[in-house]
Amino acid sequence: MRRIVGIETEYGCLFNQGTELLSVPEQVKDYLILEKKIGLIDIHDRDYDEPAGNGGFLFNGGRLYIDMGHVEYCTSECKNLADLVASDYAGEKLLQMALDEMGLSTKVSFIKNNIDHYTGATFGCHENYLIHRNAPLTQENVDSLLAFLAIRGLMVGSGRVGSVLTSRKYNKKEEKTVPFQIMQRADYIQTEIYEWVQFNRALINARDEPLSDPCRFRRLHLLLGDSNILPFSQALKVGSTALVLDLLECRKLPRIAFADPVKTMRQVSHAASPDCLIELANGRKWSPVEVLSEYFLQAQQLDEKDEDAHWILGAWEEVLEGLSGNQEKLIGKIDWITKKFLLESFCLKENIAWDDPWLDSLDLEYHQINRKKNFVWLLPNTSYEDLKLPGWPKTNFIADPPRNTRAYVRSLLMKQLAKEKVSYVIDWDYVQIGNSKFYSLDDPFASVLPKTSKRAFFDTII
Repeated sequence: MRRIVGIETEYGCLFNQGTELLSVPEQVKDYLILEKKIGLIDIHDRDYDEPAGNGGFLFNGGRLYIDMGHVEYCTSECKNLADLVASDYAGEKLLQMALDEMGLSTKVSFIKNNIDHYTGATFGCHENYLIHRNAPLTQENVDSLLAFLAIRGLMVGSGRVGSVLTSRKYNKKEEKTVPFQIMQRADYIQTEIYEWVQFNRALINARDEPLSDPCRFRRLHLLLGDSNILPFSQALKVGSTALVLDLLECRKLPRIAFADPVKTMRQVSHAASPDCLIELANGRKWSPVEVLSEYFLQAQQLDEKDEDAHWILGAWEEVLEGLSGNQEKLIGKIDWITKKFLLESFCLKENIAWDDPWLDSLDLEYHQINRKKNFVWLLPNTSYEDLKLPGWPKTNFIADPPRNTRAYVRSLLMKQLAKEKVSYVIDWDYVQIGNSKFYSLDDPFASVLPKTSKRAFFDTII
C-alpha cells in the first residue's frame, strides 16, 4: 500500500454468571504487560481518562489499554496489508493466551464485535489511514469519500441480528424493526463529519491529530466500520479504503454524492440485500453494487499498483460478482453473508423465528476469539492461508513489530528501556528517555533510529 494503516479494536467481554466482570479487563491487561512483559506500562497520565498504569505500548509495535471498561488493542503501524492482518490477529491471540494461562477461559470470553444486545451499547473498531497534509479535501472529494464509506459495509460488514431499539435490559417489548442487517455500526452513526468519538458518531472523525509530522501528514480516523472475524473481510475493508484514498489524493474519485449518506448507510444495512436502490444527490437511483463498481473501475485505472493493490482489486471484483450473482461463493469470506447463512441454517433446523433470543446468543458466539468455541472456522475459505496475501510476514507479530515502519524503532527503544531503570514517556510519535533524550518518530515510514540520538548503547541495537 502507499500509506500507513492501523486498527484499534475494543473487545466485548462475555462472562458466566458470578464472574467478577469489571476486574477481568484490568487483570488481563496487567497480566500481559506486567507479568508476561510483552510491553512497557504507561508511567505517566496520557489523558484525564488514561491515568498511569491504564495501559502500555507493546514490543510488537501495538498498544493495549482499558477504554471505557473495555480491553482495547491497537495494531502497530503497518505499510503492508498482510502485516496489518497479522498484527490484528496477534491481538486476538494475546488476549486468548491471557485467559488460558490465567485459568479464565471456561468462565470468560472476549468477543470481537460492536454491539451489546442486552444494553444496546456499542463499542468500536476504529481505522486509521495516513494521508498527505495537502490531500485535496474539496467538497466534491469529501462527498465522494462519504458515499463510498456509507455503503462499503455491503462488502465488509459483520452483520447483526435485529436493530437498535429500547434495550432488553429495561424489559421493553418492542419488536425488532429488522430481523437481520448487514452492518453492526449502522444504527449508531448519526452524522457525516464530527470531531468527537463517543457522542454524535460520524462517518468521518474530524479531529486533526496526525500522530506524525503535522506539516506532512493527516490521520484519517474512521469510526463507522465493523470488527471483522473473517480475514478476507478484514483485508478488503482496509485495502479497498486505502485504494479509495489513493484515488482521492490523485483527484480521480468518481463524482458520486448521496442525498443523505447516513440515511443511506442505514437503508443499505437494513435491506440486508444488494438489490435496494439508493438516492444520489442528483436525484438518480442506483443499486449499491453499481455505486461500488464505479469506485472499483476507477481504482483499476490507478497508475501505480503494488502487489497489495492487485490483491485488493481481485478480492473487490470477486465480491462484486458474488453480490450480483451467487452469494454462497462468499461464505467464509464476507462476514455478514457467512453469519446470515449460519443463522438461517440454524433457524431452519430448530424451527425458530428471527426474533428468538437464541439468535442474539449465536450472534455473539460468531465473534468469539477463542477458536475452540467459534463454529465459523469449520467453514472453508476462512484460514489466513486461504487469503494468499502477498508478503505474508515470517515475523512473530505477537512479540515483534513490522520492520518497515516506525513501530520497529519504537520497539528497539522500548527493549533497551526494559533493561534500564530510567523514567520514560512513550507515544506513537516519540519516545522521551529521562529528562534529556527525546526521539522524534514523526515519520511513520521511517524504520531506522533517528540520527540525532547520542546515547552510545543504541548504536549496538540498530
